[in-house]
Amino acid sequence: MQTLWLQFDKIAGKGISIVIILKFLGYIAQMMISTALPIAILLSSIMALGSLSENYEFAAVKSAGVSLHRFIRPLIVLMVVLSGLNFLVLNYAFPRAAFKFKNLLVDMQKTKPALALIPGTFNTEIPGYSIKFAEKYGEEKNKLKDVHIYYDLNKGNANVKVIKAEKGRITTEDGSKYMTLVLENGYHYEDLINNRNRSFNKSKNMPFTNASFEEYTVNIDISELGQMGVADYKSDREMLSLKQLDYYRDSLKIPYDEFIVSKANNFYKRHGLANMYNDSLFKAEFNPDVLQNFDSIGKLAVVDNSLGAIDRILTEIKGYKKTFKDKQKFLNVYDTEYHKRLAFSFACLVLFFIGAPLGSIIRKGGFGLPMILAIIIFVIYFFISTLGKKMAEASAITAVVGGWMATIITLPFGLLLMRRATRDKGIFDIDLFLRPITDFFKGIFKTKRIKE
Repeated sequence: MQTLWLQFDKIAGKGISIVIILKFLGYIAQMMISTALPIAILLSSIMALGSLSENYEFAAVKSAGVSLHRFIRPLIVLMVVLSGLNFLVLNYAFPRAAFKFKNLLVDMQKTKPALALIPGTFNTEIPGYSIKFAEKYGEEKNKLKDVHIYYDLNKGNANVKVIKAEKGRITTEDGSKYMTLVLENGYHYEDLINNRNRSFNKSKNMPFTNASFEEYTVNIDISELGQMGVADYKSDREMLSLKQLDYYRDSLKIPYDEFIVSKANNFYKRHGLANMYNDSLFKAEFNPDVLQNFDSIGKLAVVDNSLGAIDRILTEIKGYKKTFKDKQKFLNVYDTEYHKRLAFSFACLVLFFIGAPLGSIIRKGGFGLPMILAIIIFVIYFFISTLGKKMAEASAITAVVGGWMATIITLPFGLLLMRRATRDKGIFDIDLFLRPITDFFKGIFKTKRIKE
């Protein structure tokens, strides 16, 4: 629900029709199914088994000789089916909804350009323009404060033409390919630089214009705003199915391996490592300690040359380090997303193995304690999943471990709860921890009594 309201806040009061808003929220809701289904199963399993235990109905089932395993066996089959359904949602419905959602968002930004402008940052989505402003306000959020516009950037001019204004107002008409900005109380700066004389020293001596205005209208061509083809959208991992993610993984791995081999070969040749071989004239009297074969001046020369070579090598390695990390992270993103989708498909089954025995142990139904426990458990599960994803993307762990980390950690806990619930034990056996302590003190007091 929080995600729905956060996204809804972006378009509320912007003059968007109710049909578009419903489509917008509908696509978000489809994207949230894969997350909502596991937490719904976790909550319902705790509530159902808790209610049965609270009303002693589960005790009657056990007295009839039906164990917990046998009692929930049909539910386990249902969870397997729901896990399969969640897999289909993640593999087909989620990518399609994400694709439709981002297309609709771009279409709305073209219709209402104010949606594409974010306060406090340089907005460069419009080709040739960089727009920054401090705040958006007004009923339709179309009024701006402290506006800075840098334009003609696509002609190779950086900060040559600048408009600054205290206030601004977006008055774009529906369907127009121009975004109209009405600016108030500002200045227009322009450096008159000849394109044939672009050196810094010459540009300092070129003239410039400076004009003030009370009201100034700027028409910005937004026909190319968000113009992206299907191929551009499909490069986003959220819009890819598992088959497409697997294809991207293989496609990215080949150039990445070629890049590493190429850099390694260049490094090997550039630093003369290819010429290192055993000298045929090697003599037994040659001292293995290389410096001992030179006089004092020669030793200094060898050390200086070695230190210089080491510095050059370290500098080169540091220069490649960020490139390697970026390429590896880009590859890890697709690997982790692939395994995370597979793991999240089984979240329904994993969380059921936690919720069902937990409800049997706490013996509480309703929305009170079960709701609190379900939220806590799911937050922990989601946190572990996110942590594994971030660690895998940073190459701290493998993509397989990162994608399946939440399942690897929570599934044994669920099986432990199932075992304890089957044996009618609590979550933790306090007597198991207190018994050694009480036996210790009993032994001390018993010894004192014997001595007395």
